[in-house]
Amino acid sequence: MWRDPITLATAITVTPILVAELHVEGEIMPVYVHLIDHPDARVLVDTGMTELHPSVVAAFDPILHPLDRQKLDLSTIDIVINTHLHADHCGGNHLFAGKPIYVQRRELEDARSNATEYPLREWVDAPGVQYVAVDGEFELLPGLRLLPAPGHTAGMQVVVIETDDRPIIVGGDVAVWFGELDQPATVGQLRVRDLDPQSVWLAHEHQAWTP
Repeated sequence: MWRDPITLATAITVTPILVAELHVEGEIMPVYVHLIDHPDARVLVDTGMTELHPSVVAAFDPILHPLDRQKLDLSTIDIVINTHLHADHCGGNHLFAGKPIYVQRRELEDARSNATEYPLREWVDAPGVQYVAVDGEFELLPGLRLLPAPGHTAGMQVVVIETDDRPIIVGGDVAVWFGELDQPATVGQLRVRDLDPQSVWLAHEHQAWTP
């Protein structure tokens, strides 16, 4: 379910796309992925979920709006970024087989070795998925970089988009709700706040957080 694109700087836009709704403690928690249209590439941050795995149903009873059933033409995506590899963020990775999927090396190693934290290994290493493991801060495109932001997971990363003003951040689960950025506690949350961003798009909030 598409939202209107938000223009961040010349020729760069971010479009939030609702891909699932989770039942958490009696409330509905949205799951968003974010489409970044950059002059040099079309970039998708996280991929949501495409199927109802029994363990996910038991935990969250989700309502899915998979990317392959939305108006997004998947063939137009050049690059995928996983902020981290929890099931609700990588469950659509298989839709982009053969495309580069950027993730922090620590996150990928943990997802392949820690079955308690990452029980759906078959979603992490779905057929045809090709990860590009990066170590630390990484400039992906001009004005667009990946920044480690540990906390929610040890290998968590965020996407920093430079603008003519302060940066915009696409943060995944660097914070699950706004209060965690209002009162930052993790290394990742503190790192995000140190950037003095205009706004931070999160996976589980309908609007962007602003300071």
